[in-house]
Parts: sequence; C-alpha cells; structure tokens
Amino acid sequence: MRIQDLIEGKKEWRAHVARVKALPQDYQFVYKEIQKYLFKVGPVELTNGTSLLSGIIDLFEEGVASGKGVLEVTGSDVASFCDDLIKDSKTYADIYQESVDQEVNKAIKTILRTDHPSAIGTKEPKNGEFCRRLP
Repeated sequence: MRIQDLIEGKKEWRAHVARVKALPQDYQFVYKEIQKYLFKVGPVELTNGTSLLSGIIDLFEEGVASGKGVLEVTGSDVASFCDDLIKDSKTYADIYQESVDQEVNKAIKTILRTDHPSAIGTKEPKNGEFCRRLP
C-alpha cells in the first residue's frame, strides 16, 4: 500500500467519524455498538474502506431527518439488523469455519491412511463429514 493510499484512507476515516459525531447521541451510541459488532463478526470487506459503515450513517441521517428514533430505524434487535446487513457477505467466522473443517478433514484422512485401529470403516470423509471412532 502506498503512503498516498494511507493518507487518503485516514482522511476518509476522519470524515466518517465527523459524520458519526454529528448524529444525535442515541444514534451515536447505537452506531458505535453496530461498529463493534461488525468488527467482531462482520464481513471481510469491512476492512476495505467505510462503504458499509457509511451506508449505515446514510440510513441514520435519513432517520434523523425524518424525526425517527434510532430503534425505529434499526428495530429493537440491533444484532439482527446487523446480521441482515451482512447476510450475503463472507465473514471472518466463515473463513474460520472453513479452516477448521479443512484441518479436521486433513487429520481424519491422515488417520485413515495410517490404518489407525480405532477408525471404523475405510471411507474417507467428504466435506463436513466426520468418521466415527471407537471409545
């Protein structure tokens, strides 16, 4: 990444933060909670700019202009609101699940290849399939 890109990214982020600070206090609080939630479980592309977060601010600014309370905009289940926003996006949780599945399948295949006595059957597991083991 070039230095100019970093500078532009910082300018974009500062402008974004200024928009958040211009919102009423209840909207700011909910926005910050949404931001925390998305940073924990959110989509991979969240780190590529502020487009999703800016879209939320756009929605919030429209709500303020319409005289709506923040929960009238998001609904009372804010986590569900967030989940709906990212339902079609690849998340870090998805990536982690895929890596766990790959590691387990790799280990099971290795165990089966070494003719491990506690493995039942000789069939190799398919994606998401695990072989049963004797106690």
